Amino acid sequence: MGLEKVGAILLQLVLLWSGALAQEPEKRGIYFTDCPVDLFFVLDTSESVALRVKPFGSYVLQLKEFAIKFIQRLNNRYYRCDRSLVWNAGALHYSDEVKLIRQLDSLPSSRQALIDQLQGVNYLGKGTYTDCAIKRGIEELLVRGTHRKENKYLVVVTDGYPLEGYKEPCGGLEDAANEAKHMGIKVFAVAISPNHLETRLNTIASDYSYRDNFTAAGTGSEVIEATINNIIEKIVNESEQMCCSFECQPPRGPIGESGDPGYEGERGKPGLPGEKGEAGDPGRRGDLGPVGYQGMKGDRGSRGEKGHRGPKGYKGEKGYRGIDGIDGQKGELGFPGLSGCKGSPGLDGEEGPQGPKGDPGAYGTKGAKGEVGRNGEPGRPGDSGDPGDKGEGGDPGSNGERGERGDDGNIGNDGPPGERGSNGDRGPPGNSGNQGPRGGKGNDGPPGEPGREGTAGPFGDPGELGPPGPKGYRGDEGPPGLEGLKGPPGRKGAPGEPGFMGERGQDGTPGNGTQGFPGFQGHPGARGDPGTNGTKGYPGPKGDDGEPGDPGVDDDTPGQRGPKGAKGHRGPEGPPGPPGPPGPPGADDCEILDIIMRMCSCCEEQVKFDQTESRVGVVQYSHEKTQELVAMGDPNIASIGDLKAAVKDLKWIAGGTYTGEALQFTKENLLRRFGTEKRVALVLTDGRSDTFRDPTPLTSLCEIDTQVLSVGVGDIFRTSPNTEQLTSIACEGTSNPGLSLQTDNYALLLEDSFLQNVTSYVCREKKCPDYTCPIVFELPADISIVMDSSTSVGSKNFETTKKFVKRLAERFLSAKRSSGDAVRVSVVQYSGSGQQRTESEFSQNYTVIADSIDKIEFMNDATDVTGALSFVLRLFRSNPRRGAKKKVLLFSDGRSQGISADLIEKRIQEARAANVELYVLAVGSQVNEANLRVLVTGKTSEYDVVYGERHLFRVPDYPSLLRGVFYQTVSRKISL
Repeated sequence: MGLEKVGAILLQLVLLWSGALAQEPEKRGIYFTDCPVDLFFVLDTSESVALRVKPFGSYVLQLKEFAIKFIQRLNNRYYRCDRSLVWNAGALHYSDEVKLIRQLDSLPSSRQALIDQLQGVNYLGKGTYTDCAIKRGIEELLVRGTHRKENKYLVVVTDGYPLEGYKEPCGGLEDAANEAKHMGIKVFAVAISPNHLETRLNTIASDYSYRDNFTAAGTGSEVIEATINNIIEKIVNESEQMCCSFECQPPRGPIGESGDPGYEGERGKPGLPGEKGEAGDPGRRGDLGPVGYQGMKGDRGSRGEKGHRGPKGYKGEKGYRGIDGIDGQKGELGFPGLSGCKGSPGLDGEEGPQGPKGDPGAYGTKGAKGEVGRNGEPGRPGDSGDPGDKGEGGDPGSNGERGERGDDGNIGNDGPPGERGSNGDRGPPGNSGNQGPRGGKGNDGPPGEPGREGTAGPFGDPGELGPPGPKGYRGDEGPPGLEGLKGPPGRKGAPGEPGFMGERGQDGTPGNGTQGFPGFQGHPGARGDPGTNGTKGYPGPKGDDGEPGDPGVDDDTPGQRGPKGAKGHRGPEGPPGPPGPPGPPGADDCEILDIIMRMCSCCEEQVKFDQTESRVGVVQYSHEKTQELVAMGDPNIASIGDLKAAVKDLKWIAGGTYTGEALQFTKENLLRRFGTEKRVALVLTDGRSDTFRDPTPLTSLCEIDTQVLSVGVGDIFRTSPNTEQLTSIACEGTSNPGLSLQTDNYALLLEDSFLQNVTSYVCREKKCPDYTCPIVFELPADISIVMDSSTSVGSKNFETTKKFVKRLAERFLSAKRSSGDAVRVSVVQYSGSGQQRTESEFSQNYTVIADSIDKIEFMNDATDVTGALSFVLRLFRSNPRRGAKKKVLLFSDGRSQGISADLIEKRIQEARAANVELYVLAVGSQVNEANLRVLVTGKTSEYDVVYGERHLFRVPDYPSLLRGVFYQTVSRKISL
């Protein structure tokens, strides 16, 4: 009975609790059960998409159908974590402007409105500004999207055009893609096939899994359906992890109706600790406890938060005077100072005593013969001096230069004698004045001061020595005699001893000569000896410490980077390092031949024009007498760069079409300037010359032995060129026929294929040496070539691959064989799962294999590398040949759907067990390097460099497959 009562009480409590919960359904309503995903479509409706095929705009219709199907598939999903995925969607389309179709809005309420607006979109058909469209999509997701960052997606549908280098006004494609990654937005890149630019799409996609050969138009409906399903499935899987994370776990909904009471269950496990309760009331103070022991050291606490900035400190007291520092080292000697300014002339000093007689001066140049002077007046006889000893002969002095004749001065009246002046410095000698008229004999003046010594005359003949006579007495002064004839100059005697200085005579009457000019500045004297250095001074006392300044404002920004320090000294030589891994093998014969071809500029590479031997000119024309010419050799054109700039400066004339007159102008003004016999004229026109008003024949260039290429381009009204006029311009039907080409789009003139065709025709007479790289098969071999036919390759590149495979097949089947055994070749192409096909069975007939290769059609689907390997192994098992080597050349970039390194390793081990040797050819830079290494070596742990160099071939792009001797290099390594 006791148990029954307890059970009844428990049942009543459960019912009461259920009723209480049922009474408050609004308080426990659904809270945040939805997990939103923001999805925005960016659709390319530019000229490269809208006008690619006829009828124009058909690809735009396919884009609209793709977007509508995609939106119709956006249904809510329920996750096991009791949450639901809901969608917010919007779209825009763009060309050289961006037009919003509908802003981001929730589905399914706005689904039909979005579909209706998509159906009303018309293509713009102009330029392609993909970077601006992506940035506008990012703006819509950030502004109108939900608050979550992990659930935003862009679906960009484009063909990847234009090529790099085209004007991108919003920073470029890479900048837009990087901005999306920085904001956490995932971008899917969906192609418009065929002929899309895979590298540009890879730049748009967040990573290779967001590209994955997605296609929206230009292919079958199955591929488009698979693209939509794969993108939605990827978004759903990524969102589930985000929505069901612990941080986003929502509470459950309201409790349902009460069920029947169940049987008593087993005792449950202890529950999780409950939430922390509110603090209780403080208890009463307890009794004093016993004395405790010292506890153990606690764990280190967590780092505290940064405190607030403290108040500004007070100014500190002045510090004590410091000790005098040690004397500094003596500084280096400074640079010599600049010369000082010339000083002012000093005051005249007193006249000094007469100096000793100077040494004779250097000989001067011989002067011109002077005029005969007048006879001088007889001088007073001097006192007879004591005969001196005969002196030694002195060096003969040279006659000095005769000075210029001065102006005749006026004879002044004799003035009264002036007062005795102070003794002045002796002035420099003045220039000799002109001889004045002879005056009357004046009174004898007092004897003058001795004159300066004249220059020494030439040596006279020595006289006979006479006996020395006794010294006589001085006789009386006799009357002056007549002046005798001038005798020859005697030999210079030895200088006598200087006599004592006599008293100063009375001043003579003032002269009447003019003041002489100042003499030239004398030579500087010799530098004096340096003086002795002064004693070292004592250092002055150290000044008082200044008061500390106020603290500056905190500045967390780093300062400017300081100057780079001086280069440090070289450190000691370190110990020798461990030996490095073995390097790759050197170039083989084929690669050496490839280098020779590049150095010799063979025509397989590219025709090059020598600027010193080749001349280029451009003629623009429209109606009558509107021709404009720019060419190498013009005064302002010295290089190809100048010519390009001049061509860019040509303005559009926009008139009629006088092609015959323009060809005659070119013949007379341009082609005759070219001195070489090799003349080429490329005529770009729409082939619609106005022959009624321009009677000049179109065959003007055919008369001067010129090779003419006429290129007809459709006009703005999409009218085809006039074939008859193009053939006349190209001289067809003459002895030197040219070439006539036609196209309907001016943009095709810039394609590499067009430029290569024109260049090849111009240089068709150029002969290249025959470089051959023979290969030999020592044993019989079965070789299978496996071609990648997925969407990432593209139809144009697939055609290039077919040409390359034909070259390889011809090399293999024409190779030398040491034995009589033959080589067989088969061709396989692959794409997605289950899409493998044998295009040519094992055969020795090249004609059959080449015909099969020409008939191969591009699959344009996904990529399944492991499926291709399994298919090739089955092909070898079904066509066995005893003793033959089995070799496979696989075209792959390492990227495949649902692939892993372990799965690749498993397939490669199966191939090696079947004695199949695998070679891999990777094209481009967008490759999965890890998967390529496993494909080559069959190992995920290590990579054999030497083995990989012989079994892995790389080229930067598909056109490189046909350049040089690359196909010879590949066939040579496979034959070894």
